[in-house]
Amino acid sequence: MPRRILAAVAAIVVGTAVAASAATASSGYSAASAGSHPLGALGGVSKSGQATYQGFYDGHKDAYLITDVSDKAQAGAMHINYSAELKIVKGVPEQYFVIGRAAAGQLAIFGSEPGETSYNPLWKEVFVKFKPSAKPVLVTSDTQIDKLEKAGKMTESDPHIVLNAPITSVGKGG
Repeated sequence: MPRRILAAVAAIVVGTAVAASAATASSGYSAASAGSHPLGALGGVSKSGQATYQGFYDGHKDAYLITDVSDKAQAGAMHINYSAELKIVKGVPEQYFVIGRAAAGQLAIFGSEPGETSYNPLWKEVFVKFKPSAKPVLVTSDTQIDKLEKAGKMTESDPHIVLNAPITSVGKGG
């Protein structure tokens, strides 16, 4: 009987070692490979519970994180990092936020996404709003915003805020 227990314990130890080795190999990180990585040793890989949001780009949904913002009040309200230095950044794509009345299911709208030449994880926030006489519709692209503005149904304003919100997953469709 003790021999069976010893064999079972040995099997568990070996299995755990194999699983740990496989997990390290699949992450692409090991102490041996740290010196060959262009950035050196990055540290161990871990998962965090950071909130992931969804936004529209050209008719499909992309997932993104929000990490930093140039507005102190917004940083406090969203429990993210405040970075005054972001305020001086220019030439970044726009991320639109529908303020006030909106159609059901409305999300933020991106002006770019990974794979586009204009993509940057930093965004100039733009607030868009339906005029009182306009019926809100679901807005899923910046091109649609332009059309709604030209038709006199929507206005936009610049709050002079830069947001660090990298897109982490690009959706399909559009």
